[in-house]
Amino acid sequence: MLEVTNLTAIRDERILFENLSFSLQGGDLVQIEGRNGTGKTTLMRIVAGLGDKEEGDIKWNGESIQSNREDFHQSLLFLGHQTGVKRDLTAFENLRFYQSIHAPLTSDQQIFTALTQVGLAGREDVPVAQLSAGQQRRVALARLWLSEQMLWILDEPLTAIDKQGVKVLENLFLEHANKGGIVLLTTHQDMFSDNPKLKKITLGA
Repeated sequence: MLEVTNLTAIRDERILFENLSFSLQGGDLVQIEGRNGTGKTTLMRIVAGLGDKEEGDIKWNGESIQSNREDFHQSLLFLGHQTGVKRDLTAFENLRFYQSIHAPLTSDQQIFTALTQVGLAGREDVPVAQLSAGQQRRVALARLWLSEQMLWILDEPLTAIDKQGVKVLENLFLEHANKGGIVLLTTHQDMFSDNPKLKKITLGA
């Protein structure tokens, strides 16, 4: 479904990676790993269509993501370092706004359930500005429980998440892959210990 061919990225006259190729199919769960500065975030943004590359091609369902942008973005859920939540809205209002764009038929109960999954039950009506950094991150992550997109590109989704929250997310990622979805993520935390489902791509090796 997702094909990356001969991808090269240069920043500040330094080659982060070059001639990088890989392909992902439905059911794949893939972790991008590497030392700080090897270009993990750059790669995730390029693959999501948000960053510039020097060379290479990225295709979704056999078509370039540039020429097939609308279909690709409809199939994509991207979570980066920035949470992308509005601080003046509550957790519930943030998800309602997000879903009104991406999945208009989402019910209020589905939103409450998603917030419960990320440990924000009872905090639904608190303005995001009053939540901790970890709680703000959880508001963004709650989108995953509402997502109908096939491809998840997640850059450090576990930042500021406790051990119990990590376990919950592990189970969600596996569930998404088992349903035929694709999960491409970066993380500094240990996940999926000894789980054959997880594949790894190492930068700077």
